[in-house]
Amino acid sequence: MNNIATIEKLNIMKLYGMAEAFRTIYETNQVKDLTIDELLAYLVDSEYDDKSNRKIKRLIKQAKFKYNTYFQQIDFNTDRTIDKNLILRLRTCNWIKERKNIIISGPTGVGKSFIASALGHTACENKYKVLYSNSQKLFGTLLMSKADGSYEREINKIKNKELFILDDFGLKHLNVDERLSLLEIIEDRNQSSSTIIISQVPVNKWHEVIGDETIGDAICDRLLNNSYKITMKGKSLRGKVCKPDKFYK
Repeated sequence: MNNIATIEKLNIMKLYGMAEAFRTIYETNQVKDLTIDELLAYLVDSEYDDKSNRKIKRLIKQAKFKYNTYFQQIDFNTDRTIDKNLILRLRTCNWIKERKNIIISGPTGVGKSFIASALGHTACENKYKVLYSNSQKLFGTLLMSKADGSYEREINKIKNKELFILDDFGLKHLNVDERLSLLEIIEDRNQSSSTIIISQVPVNKWHEVIGDETIGDAICDRLLNNSYKITMKGKSLRGKVCKPDKFYK
């Protein structure tokens, strides 16, 4: 048996996990300790794990997160009024299965985007399709897409994600096009997928930001009635370096 040729063929067939596992067990002479069934199971498990890890990496890359943060990095020891029990429940991603939303509000620098990114990464690890977007960049992209005819494609990108994260909502009042686009996005996702909204503006002032009472009612009704609300407080954490022993494991 030509093991090198076998490994080359596995790689050609894009069975990279199986190829690496096959190479390892022969180089370490582990093959003599395995039955045929054990060897086959080991190779299949290795391929399955490799494909799973590659998919997660691809989902994280496609999500375009603002921060490369993970759940284990959330610091629950700071004075930010974080409900630890709620965050731990959200880690299961059952809220995505139930198509619920999350509203994260609080002053600048307290870690709103950090927590949203961590929840988004957890969703990717559970094989959900996620998209992270800054509100001003999003509305700018949608405005340009109307000019070049790609508006529906951009809207469908958001519609097809199981989790959409909209950051920095409310930094400025919406104009007519922006509020109508936001309504379309929220309407498309209502009861069919989950959304996280991150804002410095308290929820009771969203109507002012949206700028139209009727559209504001429609957006808030669809978002808020089916959502978990995380209200954060405290001083800005920007520039603070978290020590590993403070991470929640």
